Amino acid sequence: MTEVSTLSEPRLVSETGLAARIGAIAGPVLEGLGYRLVRVRVSGADGCTVQIMAERPDGTMAIEDCEAASRALSPVLDVADPVPTAYRLEMSSPGLDRYLVRKSDFERAQGEIVKIEMAVPVEGRKRFRGTIAQVIDDAVKIEGEGSEPDAILVMSDMAEAKLVLTDKLIAESFRRDKLKARVTDELDDSADESSEDSARDRHGKKKYQHRKKDSFRREDGPTGPAASQEGD
Repeated sequence: MTEVSTLSEPRLVSETGLAARIGAIAGPVLEGLGYRLVRVRVSGADGCTVQIMAERPDGTMAIEDCEAASRALSPVLDVADPVPTAYRLEMSSPGLDRYLVRKSDFERAQGEIVKIEMAVPVEGRKRFRGTIAQVIDDAVKIEGEGSEPDAILVMSDMAEAKLVLTDKLIAESFRRDKLKARVTDELDDSADESSEDSARDRHGKKKYQHRKKDSFRREDGPTGPAASQEGD
């Protein structure tokens, strides 16, 4: 099956509520920079954290990309003011156990294990876990694990779809990293260090935490930007 992966490919699985309002603001800004919005999550971490996951159309997102996107988004979000309290903005790459939001995401993930929560119940059920067997138009055929039933689920009826981190995913990422290192001729004296960094990246997400939303609002913790690479 041909995989469609373009900057303008629409998301078929999206957020609701506050996260959706933030996504509507962030999406066009990211696209203007050459990135695609993957997912917005709002959590109570550090008082309030707005995590925006993004990527290039080829699926990559370096720490420098996260920093550039954060600096572009921060003033736009400050003006739009969608969050009614002080918050910390965190740009992130999708990670290995990524959210699947576009048709091309599901196509690339065929054969992988996925957890899906439906916004619209299917035969009385909202939670499914299984292997992506086939993408049919804008629906996904899931082969259930064990006693779990098979199902055909419409992407636009999903609330959330996320890959399950497995040894297979980690091994495939390691293989891609090794191939990239050979192609770019970077297997030199720094190979050990690169391998260590690569292994850490594979298990987490590249993140860039920007300043708090409003320097005149009270918020505990540091106010300056801090870049890091960390796991979930």
